[in-house]
Amino acid sequence: MRAAESSEASARKNTDVEGDAFRVIEKPLFRRKSQSVTLAETPPPAKPEPVRRPAKVAQQLALAYHLQGAIDRGLVADRAAVARKLGLTRARVTQLLDLLMLAPDLQDAVLALEAVDGAEPLAERTLRAVAHAGTWAEQRAAWAKLTAKQ
Repeated sequence: MRAAESSEASARKNTDVEGDAFRVIEKPLFRRKSQSVTLAETPPPAKPEPVRRPAKVAQQLALAYHLQGAIDRGLVADRAAVARKLGLTRARVTQLLDLLMLAPDLQDAVLALEAVDGAEPLAERTLRAVAHAGTWAEQRAAWAKLTAKQ
């Protein structure tokens, strides 16, 4: 019993430095990063699921389908009328409709692209370069080279 009392007294002596009492914590501590690092007894919350949405190029390809459909149905006379109606330049409407020149399997691949936490997988300018590559076989080769880099 004396040994237990002496170890308890020495423990108190080790935690009491110049009148400042220290608290001994026997539970696990978790680091929290904010402006300063703090320790907490509760674990941090789980990371939220990543936010997924269709990629911007997929949305633009879908818009190109919609615009071309409106022209085909006669709702809009031509590309210039689409540009006037949407407040875009004729060149921009042409750029959007150029995405329709992609091979059908590449269009499916583009429509399946997702942006995860705001990170776009592909720029429209890059996709237009693939669309302007020439034949569908050349487009597929350009697409394969592009996806191999990523």
